[in-house]
Formats: sequence, C-alpha cells, structure tokens
Amino acid sequence: MRILITDRHTRGDEHIEQDAVGPGVELEFFDHQDEVTDDAWARADGIVTYRGTAAVMAAVPMMQRARIVVRGGVGFDGLDLETLGQRDIAVCTVPDYGTTEVADHALSLMLALRRGLDRYDARMRSDPAGLWRYVESPCIDRLRGRTFGVLGLGRIGLAAARRAAAFDMNIVFHDPWLPDGADLSTGYRRVASPEELFETADTVSLHAPLSETTRHVANADRLARMKPGAILVNTSRGPTVDLDALYEALRAGCPAGAALDVLPDEPADDTHPLIRAYMAREEWLEGRLIITPHAAFYSPPGLVDLRSKAVQTAAARLHDGTLRNCQNERFLPD
Repeated sequence: MRILITDRHTRGDEHIEQDAVGPGVELEFFDHQDEVTDDAWARADGIVTYRGTAAVMAAVPMMQRARIVVRGGVGFDGLDLETLGQRDIAVCTVPDYGTTEVADHALSLMLALRRGLDRYDARMRSDPAGLWRYVESPCIDRLRGRTFGVLGLGRIGLAAARRAAAFDMNIVFHDPWLPDGADLSTGYRRVASPEELFETADTVSLHAPLSETTRHVANADRLARMKPGAILVNTSRGPTVDLDALYEALRAGCPAGAALDVLPDEPADDTHPLIRAYMAREEWLEGRLIITPHAAFYSPPGLVDLRSKAVQTAAARLHDGTLRNCQNERFLPD
C-alpha cells in the first residue's frame, strides 16, 4: 500500500506521517507537486496534496491504482469531484485540523485593525519617544456592543462567533445551509441575505467555502452597503472577495478597513493596485489594510494534526473502504 504526498511541508520529520499510519504503509514524498514523476502517479494507491490540486487533475490519466485523493485542508476547489468519482477515486478533506487557529486568526485580524496595532508598531519602531501618543484611524473602535457578522456559521465560523461574543459583541450570521433553529440553539441572530449581513455588521467575517454562490460574495454592491467604520475580515477562500471591488471601496472610504489572510491569486499578485498600494504604504491606506500569507491555519500542533489526519484519511480508505469527510461520495460507483 503506497500513499503519495505531492508537496510535503518540511524535510526530516516524515515520521509524523509514518507514525500516523503505522507499519505496512509506504509513503512517497515530493517537495513540490510539479516534481511528481509519472511513475509515482501510476503506483500510488492514495494521494495527499496540499497545494497541488491542478497537478492532481492533470495526472488523472496516469493514475492506475489510486482510490483516494485527500486535500490536506478544508477546501477542495480545483478538484473535479465527478471526474474523480467516476474513476472510483474518493475526494476527502481534513476540515477540522485548524478550526481554532483560523478562528483565533480572524479575531486577531479584527483586533489588529480595531486597536491600530500595525500603526502603533510601525511608529514605535521609527520614533518611540517622539510618537508616544495614540493615533486616529477610521478602523479604531471599541468592540463592546458592536455587531460581528459571520458569513458561514460552520465549524470555523461558529468558533469565531463564540470568540467575538466573549468580547461582548452582538453576533449575526447568514448561512443558507444551516437548518431552521440554528439561531435558537446558538443564541445568535440570523439574517436572511448576504446584503442584510453586510448592512448590519460592524465587522463582516467570511467563513464560507468557495462555490459559484460564494465567489465574489464580497462584491462592489455589498461592500457599498457596509456601515461607516465597518471592516471586512477574510480567512476563508481568496476568491470570495472581489479584490478590484475592494480596492475601489477602500479608496471611497467604505469599508473603513480590511484584513485578508487569503487572496484570489496566491502568492500575492504584486501588480494589483491594492497590493501595490499596500506595499508602498500609501498614506490613504495606512492602518486600513492587513494582509497575512494564508497562514491562519498554522500552529506547530495544528500542522501535525493536518499531516497526520490527511494520511490517516487516505489509509482508512485503502485498509477497509472507510470514507471520512468525503466530498464526492455521490459520484462513486455503488
């Protein structure tokens, strides 16, 4: 039994995966998905990929033995569920490895903007004596009594909402996939549409998977509906935000700020006007935009969880057919 890891995180600690699956499973590691050989694709019984979904799809004709592809993460956009299912290849994910880390990161991004932490840090580095005073910023505000809006009240969205509630914020959410009564069980107010969420919340935090429904869910119309002083936080998927629209909206002053851990193009496209303005520290954007490099998921124990659970999910399918967090079961042969 052989599991291919297309793009390992680090060298020298492959025992993490081996300990997770135990003896009897052979693991084959590559540093980058583009380095995987034709023979490696052909002999793999299971495949684990982190950033290599496009490479996986390109290699489908070479897969002779594969029965499962595990996307090491929450999202699975880029994997053709039907095509893989028709070949009896299950597509599974690891949705629970970084729940608390991503929720913590979303709240940290909000706090950094609301407390002006990036501006204070930069000022203290340049002149701690001469600039020893508070700064005024359109993003700085109190949290108590403000409204935290969650788009997508799944595992991470719920964890973020609970943290925001601990800051005495009012919680509203929009999630058309949750059954009636979710508002009663959580005590959070449900709103009927994304438009209402953007109009209501002082902080809009995105926690939705990427789909045709959620692509550009933060678009020009909805950004224009945000309150004066409101901010946008995205730790979900990059294309949920229309970056062109966000640039124009920030230029116009609404929203007051944004904090992004994910971008439509990754690594960041430094030719985009918003990224260029951010890099140049243009005055109009100071204290209003924070970008982190798709790192919300990361903590040392979180990464061990991700790597262990990814290979365990692949091994379970190969051992006895068990499917965990399968995204294309409806397309698999009966």
